[in-house]
Amino acid sequence: MTGSASELARRLGEHAEAVCREYLSNGHRSGNHWMVGDVRNTRGRSMHVRLKANAKGPAGKWIDEANGQHGDLLDVIEQSCGLVDFREVADEARRFLSMPLPPPQPQTWTHGAQGQTAAARSSPDAARRLFAMSRPIAGTLAEGYLAGRGILLSPRQRALRFHPSCYYRDLVTGDTQTLPALIAAVTNLDGRITGLQRTWLDASGNGKAPVPDPRRSLGHLLGNGIWLGLEPGAPVPVMAAGEGFETMASLRTVMPALPVAAATSANHLAGLIFPSGCRRLYIAADADAAGRHGIERLSQRAGAAGVLTLELRPQLGDFNDDLRQLGPAHLAAWLSDQLVPEDVRLFLPPG
Repeated sequence: MTGSASELARRLGEHAEAVCREYLSNGHRSGNHWMVGDVRNTRGRSMHVRLKANAKGPAGKWIDEANGQHGDLLDVIEQSCGLVDFREVADEARRFLSMPLPPPQPQTWTHGAQGQTAAARSSPDAARRLFAMSRPIAGTLAEGYLAGRGILLSPRQRALRFHPSCYYRDLVTGDTQTLPALIAAVTNLDGRITGLQRTWLDASGNGKAPVPDPRRSLGHLLGNGIWLGLEPGAPVPVMAAGEGFETMASLRTVMPALPVAAATSANHLAGLIFPSGCRRLYIAADADAAGRHGIERLSQRAGAAGVLTLELRPQLGDFNDDLRQLGPAHLAAWLSDQLVPEDVRLFLPPG
């Protein structure tokens, strides 16, 4: 641990009970320990945080007897807030301690064998860690958010998770807070997580959180996507792709057997890697022209690989608008006129 980290951990230890009440609010004090389920603030008693220094060690040290994990209060802040790098952990610790934040540091470009920065190389690991700290969406605010958008997916959908207190930083003011978030995994064709997309939610259940940019992505996105219905290694003769997750999830709602991929942006759509053996690729277009270059570039790449590409166009602004305002039956009927007849039989069963 660096000197600054050690100093932050020591100062947090001086206020160990206050830290626990803030970040491990599902626990309670018992003697000289704070008892909670785990470092992610789950209810229970297996994790013990030492509140005052004694012969056994300094304040703020903890151990989870259920799995043998141990650490200090910086680890508590990291895990309970779902943070992805140490600078965010340190900033949150300083905020809690009412310390001034350090001045922004210039980007350090440390090139590896493939010319990537150190931060970029660590992003997939950070994404996998945050995804692992989240839980399935069934019965959560995330499931309710999707249902409010008309999106009905299998509760066993592996690409989607929910985090009850995901770290959010205002990029203009630097203010930080924790908010519930829908977490969508960005994966490669082998199913390995390379990044993710966070959609912060209003805790009251009223849509997205009232913050300037409630949706952000991290990790290695180019070539990869938020896949719904992809089974790694299984043939994918027909699929659909588009920019936005909610657009593609809307298509998946009315065509639950069709594998779909959301590339998260027009640039990433242009570079999406589609499975070998794909014969037909439907590309979801929005009503505006902002994403045309992504559609055209992906169509060119697919055509060069011998893949037939067809565009799917919504009636309104996008397919989620169609789903919410016109209804799933109307959307299915609208799509049936745009699909190859064979695919209508496969993906739009009667009723």
